[in-house]
Amino acid sequence: MHEAIERAVGSEFFKRKYTYLGRPRVSTNPLAAMKPHDITKEKGSLWIFGYGSLVWKPDFKYRKRSIGHIDGYKRRFWHGDDFYRGDKEKPGRVVTLVQDHDACTWGVAYEVTGSQVEESLQYLNTREAVGGGYVTEIVEFNPREEAQGKVLALVYIATSNNPIYLGPAPDTEIAAQIVICSGATGHNIEYLLRLAEFMRLYCPDVEDDHLFSIEAAALALVL
Repeated sequence: MHEAIERAVGSEFFKRKYTYLGRPRVSTNPLAAMKPHDITKEKGSLWIFGYGSLVWKPDFKYRKRSIGHIDGYKRRFWHGDDFYRGDKEKPGRVVTLVQDHDACTWGVAYEVTGSQVEESLQYLNTREAVGGGYVTEIVEFNPREEAQGKVLALVYIATSNNPIYLGPAPDTEIAAQIVICSGATGHNIEYLLRLAEFMRLYCPDVEDDHLFSIEAAALALVL
C-alpha cells in the first residue's frame, strides 16, 4: 500500500530537498521580543503553550495545565520532521503556526514553576529547537475557563526559513505523505490521529478544517 501511495504522489516528492522559497518570516507579534526570563522574573512561573504533540505528551513536570487558545495564528502541517515522525529519505509532516490575524489555535498550556522552569526549557530546547527546528515566541494564551484570566505563554514555532520547512500543499498530498512516514517516536499518522482525537475530546465545538480534512484523507488511504 505504501509503495502505491508513493507512486501516486511521485518519487521525486521524497527525493527533493525541502526548502521553502518564500521570504524569511518576520514576526508581527508585539510580544516577540520578550524572553522567558522576563516573565519568570515578574510572575515567578512560566506558561508553555502546546498545539502539536505537547497536547498529549509534554514529557516534563508541570504544576498546572489549561486548555485554551491563542489568537493570530493558524495551525498547519507545513513543517518537516526527519527524525521523530520521519527520516531523511521520507520526512514526515508535523504542525507549526502561521500568522493569520483572523485565526486562532487551540491547545494546552502548562504552568511550570521553580526548578520545573529550567528543566522543561532544557528538555524542550532539545526536543523542539534542536531536534525539530523551532524557535520561540511569547504569546497571549486565553484559557477556556474565563475565570482563570489571560496569561503570557512561551510557544515553539517552525519558521519558513528552516531547511526542513515544507510549506503548503493540498490536503490529499499532505495525507499521502503522512501515511507512509515514521520515525524515532512512531508513525506519522499516529501524530495526526492523536491531534485530531484531542480536538474532538477537549475542543468539540471548535472547527479545524485543515486538521480534519487531512485526517479524513489519510484514513481513506489506510482503511
